[in-house]
Amino acid sequence: MASSVPASSHTSAHASPRGRHPHDDAPDTAEAFRLLARLPDGASKEHLRQQIATEWLPMAHRLAGRYRNRGESLDDLRQVAALGLVKAVSRYDPDRGTAFESYAVPTIDGEIKRHFRDCMWSVHVPRRVQALRARVRAAHQELTQTRPGREPTAREIAEHAGLTEEEAAAGLEALESFSSLSLDAQCRQPLDSGPMSLADTLGAPDPALDVVLDREAVKPQLCRLPERERQILYLRFFHGMTQSMIADRLGISQMHVSRLIARSCSAIREEVVGAEHAVDALERGAPEAASQQTLHRRDHTPAPNAAAPHRRAA
Repeated sequence: MASSVPASSHTSAHASPRGRHPHDDAPDTAEAFRLLARLPDGASKEHLRQQIATEWLPMAHRLAGRYRNRGESLDDLRQVAALGLVKAVSRYDPDRGTAFESYAVPTIDGEIKRHFRDCMWSVHVPRRVQALRARVRAAHQELTQTRPGREPTAREIAEHAGLTEEEAAAGLEALESFSSLSLDAQCRQPLDSGPMSLADTLGAPDPALDVVLDREAVKPQLCRLPERERQILYLRFFHGMTQSMIADRLGISQMHVSRLIARSCSAIREEVVGAEHAVDALERGAPEAASQQTLHRRDHTPAPNAAAPHRRAA
């Protein structure tokens, strides 16, 4: 079968020194591509396609070598270039009259650039910002060569690259976003301090977050307490003062302080529980009970059989 013949043998008889491609790794496979276009789908066509791709593989490796030393291993770059080559071989149409190399080179380059854009960034960066980074990077390198001794400013980079200062600032910020640092990396630290890593600068969970809802639930009730009772609760629970210390500060007995704390906490607790019952009643479809609880809270009156005796005693 014709497909069992190596791709290069299809054109070796027609090749001439004048018809050679400019690169040694660019074989003349024009006849092989014409045969590939005529073959029906099947094993023979797939075999010929693989032969053509194998002959053009050195060119793909050469293109991959252009992107070495950019943070990706050469073996991985060659694999990406080979993938682009396979796509080019599958999509190439010899009837358009364009040489395969002219079609394959931008296809392989595009596949490699897409790999850098989608797989090499440590964080997700929009494509627009990636394009700004490329322009800012080129402008920065050119200005550094023409103006040695100092770093170019964002305004100078913007003028050189034809960008606005905001776009140049976004590109400069993206310059440092391509790769990330390890948490063990050393960072700047104050003078006379020990070694510090990035992990040492991370915050810890805030235990106050667990009581945010409780604080917001009791805040209205605290505001309705008498001034002296609010002061006692503030000194006890926010300043950590003992009942004896509070008593000495206010000029009352420690027992009186204890009774006021217990009475205030009981009144607040019952009002909060009453509010929760109102919400439960609404969820169960009992609007009358919920309305009564709502009116009761608006009037600022204590719940029946709850804190009313204590408030009258105060």
